[in-house]
Amino acid sequence: MKRSLLSAVLASALLAAAPTVVLAQAAAPAQAAPSSASQVVLNSSTRILTTLEKRRAEFKGNPSALRQYVTGEFNTLFDRDYSARLVLGLHGRGASNADIKLFADALGDNLMSRYGQSLLDFNSQLKVRVKSESALPGGRGVKVGTEMLRSDGDPIPVDYLLRQVGGQWKVFDVMVEGVSFVQTFRNQFDAPLRQKSIPQVAADLRAGRMQVNGDASRGSGN
Repeated sequence: MKRSLLSAVLASALLAAAPTVVLAQAAAPAQAAPSSASQVVLNSSTRILTTLEKRRAEFKGNPSALRQYVTGEFNTLFDRDYSARLVLGLHGRGASNADIKLFADALGDNLMSRYGQSLLDFNSQLKVRVKSESALPGGRGVKVGTEMLRSDGDPIPVDYLLRQVGGQWKVFDVMVEGVSFVQTFRNQFDAPLRQKSIPQVAADLRAGRMQVNGDASRGSGN
């Protein structure tokens, strides 16, 4: 049960800082980026949760609309290539930008395909509270600490790691109850990447021969 919750929260958290919702993209004029990473996370989390609730019936009846929504928001917010380099770790050293992108796209698409549907069962009647914003060591960006407040349970701590990319805040890691997205998948892909090249692992993800496993998580010690 705990791991199932983590999977749902992870999928939701990966979307939570997306700067727009799908229905608003065509009509709303471009707006200046919020002045802080905390504002990005808070404002966007609220919009995403509201949209999930308003469009729940539509998404249940139209899985392709849900897939488009989930993928579009994830692509807009997440610094996919940088995050993929962190996931690859030592295996990404010296890798070409093309190989990194290949892996990033395959990882992101596989993740959203597997966990996007879980958002329909996720309690969107949540409130997000920003607790803190602090600089990361070495000028790597900031960490925004939040809590997802539930009426029927304890708050769920969710931390976002963001950095500036082209003048906008982009998320490169999400930590749900201390479980890091980057570290989770670095652990999972370490063994396959010792045996296969980055393009081969990406191809396995694309073909469904390998699935991301957001349930496995706290490393070998769990």
